[in-house]
Amino acid sequence: MQALFSEEGRRRLAAIARPGLLCAFDFDGTLAPIMPRPEQVRMPDPVRERLEQLRLLAPIVIITGRALDDIRGLLGIAPDFVVGNHGMEGVPGWEVRAAEHVRHCAAWKDQLSHILEEHAAQTEGIVIEDKRYSLSVHYRAAPDRERAEAFLNAACANLEPRPRLVAGKCIVSLVGVDAWHKGNALEALVESTGAGAAVYAGDDVTDEDVFRIKRPDLLSVRVEHSETSAADFFIPHAQDMEALLDELILRLRACNARNWLQGAALHL
Repeated sequence: MQALFSEEGRRRLAAIARPGLLCAFDFDGTLAPIMPRPEQVRMPDPVRERLEQLRLLAPIVIITGRALDDIRGLLGIAPDFVVGNHGMEGVPGWEVRAAEHVRHCAAWKDQLSHILEEHAAQTEGIVIEDKRYSLSVHYRAAPDRERAEAFLNAACANLEPRPRLVAGKCIVSLVGVDAWHKGNALEALVESTGAGAAVYAGDDVTDEDVFRIKRPDLLSVRVEHSETSAADFFIPHAQDMEALLDELILRLRACNARNWLQGAALHL
């Protein structure tokens, strides 16, 4: 994984930033800083303003682990597509798979709630977030985060039906074993929109489902370097998203200007 603003990274950006580009982003930790409580998260004004500019040049997609009802009130912009629950909500045809996810999620919540009540002394600071189609269990407020994570992993291993566990930053998400992930969602949107290429930026384990997709028309960017990430490139910090957005805006505007000049020359 190389730095995005290296010579190779800039070459790839120049090659992919053209008409037909689909611009997709994770939310928490990518477009907005992570906060102690999920409801405290807000997108910084400089990022929101740049997204508004980019939206005039290319379709914008937000793919998040949050539920759709939750994320829509936090964006402050109107993206072309919003995908929630790690890819389970918002993609064309998702409703067909929804009923089974609802049943599984309700069963996990009931089982986990009983486990947390029975072991209250060991589970201080652990909070269940019900996203209807998935569960997210937060342990950022736990006195001993390592112990809380180990407890949750052990508890979730005994749930019925067995969920797929997706680890994040002080969070464990429970999804169906056949549930769509962010990678499925992005590829479905590329196909349904007829996009010629896509760029995706994210910061967490759940974004690796996109990063592992290897195709020449997809540029993947991870926020913060990781030796184990499958992303093509990285930016050092979430604040560098402003520079990435600026680069996309600049290159797409330049491409549009060249196309306009070429079109005008044909009519001379």
